[in-house]
Amino acid sequence: MKNAKSQNSKSFEAFKPKIIVVLGPNASGKSDLAVILAKKFNGEIISADSRQVYKGMDVGTGKVPLKKTKNSLFYKGIKHYLIDVVSPKKVFTVTNYQKLATKALKEILNKKKLPIICGGTGFYIDALIYNYQFPPIKPQPKLRKKLEKLSTEKLFEKLKKLDSKYAQKIDFHNRRRLIRALEIILTLKKPMPQLKKYSPYNVLKIGIYRLPNELKKRIEKRLIKRLNEGMIEEVKKLRQTGVSWKKLYDFGLEYRYIGLFLQNKLTYQEMIKKLKTKIWQYARRQMIWFRKDKEIKWVSNRNELIKLVGNFLK
Repeated sequence: MKNAKSQNSKSFEAFKPKIIVVLGPNASGKSDLAVILAKKFNGEIISADSRQVYKGMDVGTGKVPLKKTKNSLFYKGIKHYLIDVVSPKKVFTVTNYQKLATKALKEILNKKKLPIICGGTGFYIDALIYNYQFPPIKPQPKLRKKLEKLSTEKLFEKLKKLDSKYAQKIDFHNRRRLIRALEIILTLKKPMPQLKKYSPYNVLKIGIYRLPNELKKRIEKRLIKRLNEGMIEEVKKLRQTGVSWKKLYDFGLEYRYIGLFLQNKLTYQEMIKKLKTKIWQYARRQMIWFRKDKEIKWVSNRNELIKLVGNFLK
């Protein structure tokens, strides 16, 4: 009886559209590997990065050098989606991402191409592939203003008291996500509705694995490269366009510590030292998050990646 159910399940999966997810921690080399897959298997790429959606945040978020053609973005001849879609002065939620990314995914499938979702924002990936049904709660400016006065630690403590189950699933260092979760829970006056993990797609999740020492070296090398490419100048430009120091602080480590440097709260060397340490710690937290997902198949090189995808698409 169990075998019959298993066979039915497999045959049902065969009718679902196939999609690939390429994920992993910072500096693991996801973007270039996703392009290799797209070239080999006739695919297009949907970015799953919570910061690459913002215009003007290029160097600090590690955007690939894109060429714009008729409102479309290309890198090495491969079309990319969900990059440069909103001003950094605006609020962009996971619901916004889900709506736009779902539209992009359907567009790729309609062209008979392979959708490849690439990024390190696990919650964005899950929202897309599992089609999460989020509560229709709009941003609450007054409540958000109150929550923004709290430290990240106090936000997490508040979330634990109101919804201990959801608190276990969230990245407790991510202020924006903590504030949004509390905004929904306090508006609904009840815990976060359970998100059902069922996918309308046949998904292959691939994690890019690097040995800890290798990943640490890649992080440090990438940081110096980004500084040489003008990451500090990018933060200055964002300030000139009206992005607040607080907003920059919430945009992640690179923008946070460069912001502190530009406010003369850190020396240049202190900024680099802090960034090396904090980005490495963040990459480790990403790996802990991803390791919870037993569906992810880990690879460490290009050949393993291509073989895995080739077998999946047969």
